[in-house]
Amino acid sequence: MIVHNDFPEDLESLPEYLSTWITPNDAFFVRQHLPRPRTSAETHKVEVGGLAANKLSLSIADLRKLPQVSVPAVLECAGNGRSYFRPKMPGLQWTKGAIGNAEWRGPRLADILAKARASTKAQFADFDGLDVGVGKTPDFIRSIPMRKLQHPSTILALDMNGVPLPDLHGGPVRLVVPGWDGASWVKWVSRIELADKMHTGFYMNPAYRYPKNPVAPGSAAKPEDLDVLEGMAVKSFFARPADQTKVQLGTPVTLTGPAWAGEHNVARVDVSTDGGATWKTASLSAQGREFSWRIWKSEWRPAKPGYYTLCCRATDTAGRTQPIEPAWNPSGYLWNAVDRVGVLVEG
Repeated sequence: MIVHNDFPEDLESLPEYLSTWITPNDAFFVRQHLPRPRTSAETHKVEVGGLAANKLSLSIADLRKLPQVSVPAVLECAGNGRSYFRPKMPGLQWTKGAIGNAEWRGPRLADILAKARASTKAQFADFDGLDVGVGKTPDFIRSIPMRKLQHPSTILALDMNGVPLPDLHGGPVRLVVPGWDGASWVKWVSRIELADKMHTGFYMNPAYRYPKNPVAPGSAAKPEDLDVLEGMAVKSFFARPADQTKVQLGTPVTLTGPAWAGEHNVARVDVSTDGGATWKTASLSAQGREFSWRIWKSEWRPAKPGYYTLCCRATDTAGRTQPIEPAWNPSGYLWNAVDRVGVLVEG
């Protein structure tokens, strides 16, 4: 892992560990806004209140008694790729690895809301975890609209890749909001408050907002021109080969990596071995599940020695394609430019 911070932990996956459909737990990136709390599956409770006729206090055992569903889904920090923006901006300088695909398992939020008898006036639910700030650091609370909470793939995850959710990843229970930015996936969930309006705390406004219209690089966006960040961008990148790899002429080279598209599905991935002058379509793995990524692959046999710039770009079922340059924004969110790596072929 690339260690950006050790307290609280901010750990980035290495690209070579992102070439499989499921990302192993011990290679999965970690983003903590606040210090990791102490809790356990035996003592943890999730309180459900606010605009609910039936207030709930659910233990992990109670949550496991509800119908369980498995949801393969990509989790990506909104700032993944921030280090590539120019001009640079503050924040964690992620490269490619603040992303991973896991199989999450737990009860649907829709079932919990039904059990709580959520009021028809409830338009949002505020999710709070056990993590608390130091000094004047605000509490991390995220509001999720009811339309997303009612989606059958939105769950409270108790398991990750077939084992109880590790505490480093929000265990014993975290919110899974497939297709949305990682900040929505609240860890160590302890309170769900149903409300008729969106929460007004720092992590809803001004944090995790994106310009409605493009802004000039290096400039600011007016607060009224920012929307809450929700669905993520279409994206693919090289897991292998690594940038600046050297290969021998005549040796076949496997080009591969993941591709995903937030709330949409990946339609195809195109690969170029000549800096984008020509393209060919890569093969895609069979796992075309909603919200999860697919692994693309292409075989390349260089015809002569030299330095080559390889490129990949994904297109999704909504018609979105990775751009040459993504829209610059003051927070460094949603980097999804055509990925490039350099390879030196030696004769």
